[in-house]
Amino acid sequence: MTILLTFCRTLQRLWKHRLYQSIPGSKNQTFFILSSFIKKEQRYFSLTLPFFQNTKAINLLISKITSSSNSGKDRSKKESSVPPHPLFSAGTAKKKSKMLEYKKDQPHCLTFSSPVLLPTKPLNSEEWEKVKESFGEKDIFENWMMTQMIKYNCSINIAKSLLSWISRKNDGIVEYKLLLGYLTLCVSQRQTREVVDIYEILKIRYKTLETEGYTLLIRGLIHSDKWRETLTLLENIKKVMSPSKNNFGDCIKGALLHHEVDLAWNLYLEMLNLRVIPSWETFQAFFDFAKGMKNIQFERRLLDILLYLRHNQMYPTEPFAQSIKAWFESIPEKKWRGESVTIHKSGHCPACGKMLESIHLNPEEYEFLKQKVLKDVLDGGDQYRKTTPKEIKKFENFIKSCPPFDIVIDGLNITKMFPKIRESQTLLDVVSQLTKRNLQVLVLGRKHMLNGSSRWQKNEITAVQNMAHCFFADNVSEDDAFLLYATLHSGNHCKFLTRDLMRDHKACLPDDKTRHLFFRWQQGHQLVFLHYYPGKKIIFQSVLTYDTVIQTTGDSWHIPYDENLVKRYSYEVPTKWLCLQQQN
Repeated sequence: MTILLTFCRTLQRLWKHRLYQSIPGSKNQTFFILSSFIKKEQRYFSLTLPFFQNTKAINLLISKITSSSNSGKDRSKKESSVPPHPLFSAGTAKKKSKMLEYKKDQPHCLTFSSPVLLPTKPLNSEEWEKVKESFGEKDIFENWMMTQMIKYNCSINIAKSLLSWISRKNDGIVEYKLLLGYLTLCVSQRQTREVVDIYEILKIRYKTLETEGYTLLIRGLIHSDKWRETLTLLENIKKVMSPSKNNFGDCIKGALLHHEVDLAWNLYLEMLNLRVIPSWETFQAFFDFAKGMKNIQFERRLLDILLYLRHNQMYPTEPFAQSIKAWFESIPEKKWRGESVTIHKSGHCPACGKMLESIHLNPEEYEFLKQKVLKDVLDGGDQYRKTTPKEIKKFENFIKSCPPFDIVIDGLNITKMFPKIRESQTLLDVVSQLTKRNLQVLVLGRKHMLNGSSRWQKNEITAVQNMAHCFFADNVSEDDAFLLYATLHSGNHCKFLTRDLMRDHKACLPDDKTRHLFFRWQQGHQLVFLHYYPGKKIIFQSVLTYDTVIQTTGDSWHIPYDENLVKRYSYEVPTKWLCLQQQN
């Protein structure tokens, strides 16, 4: 008989699951004992327990897991020069990532180390034996085949025929991890009835499961009439570890699917109390559920979620932002309208005309940040590993003897940006342009810059010293600390010029509030080059004037969000905003 085999045609994203290497329970609980029989062309499974019998479970397994629908063919689903972006704008560190797209209905030829291909229909025992014979490593064939079925999302019926064949040749025994692999397929394809059946069997056979098993069952059961069982499974996880955000999120989705609003909200609050940050899908589930609902209490809860995101400087994904927009526009009698915008450099919203909150710190915030940075970053911090207390004291006395600065320059950092241009020429060009604007400039450098070389010409360094205040630290010293100290000491007007993103110094700060203030201050004070024409002109990037957090005026909301195709690093902020305004 010719065995028709081809590759599975789908590369859908599967919910990831690690197949078990160890089995829960005692050694005697290593295997499920399955006996199977053939009736005409149907494949049946029945459960035989060596220690005790449960007729209901056995009958359930026979009647449910053996019923199969006609297998169908799987279809795959589709899953110039750019103007420079500001330093902290999303996508600056990396341009839009390329997304792989697959043409609909186009088969994908995948190279396997074995000549065995995945079947496109259920096979009988003889056919599976022939497939195994063509496989090189026969000891791992069954597990390898199940892994491939999971990876390429094969039909449930094909997986059933594999388990049926294994059961026949092993006197009804099927390994636990193979059954869990089958459960993984059921969950990924939302085969809810199959998930319920496997759950009933596992509940009877084992007192406890591994965490991954509970996670699978929770995700699969939320769509069934046994969704409340997920709360029991969640409690079982708590006995050994803190549940993950996905465990909580799935239970919340289950509660919302069955209109248990208070239960879903209590689970959400429990997450926050345990310092488990919800996933974007969990946040989105609340807004999707509330669409069109007239419920003042639940409306306040959703606004609390937005304020939570503001407080933690979190930026919604684009799908979540669309759900927020849809919910606002669906609120009965409120007449909200949403629009995706790019905020003007001035901080004005082009949709509603409102000015966003200023990024600049008020006097109280600035003084608070200044003292925190001096204490936690400078005084006794890591800079002493490369800078001596004697040199720090010398620098402090130098700063006190100078007037407040307008610009502090990291001399070495900016000159390394243009390797084809002499360092001393770059530094001289920068200082010359800034001092022509009557700005008080401080240049921070290293002593080796004074020795004279082809890259550091003495006459150009002397010219820099005549135009600006200069401090040259020891060659091994850490000058970032000096830059922060000089800038903060000079006042809230002072800016600094460097490409260094100060992430190490930000990480030294003790709490979220201080780190947020530091980032606001950094965004509003750090200068970088936009264009540099040696010996002629330097153009700096404009600094942000508005804060990049969720903000509201009561009758409007402005929500920065991550675009789908933009790769944003942790120190960057989104450039797209959702403007929501209430119509009169």
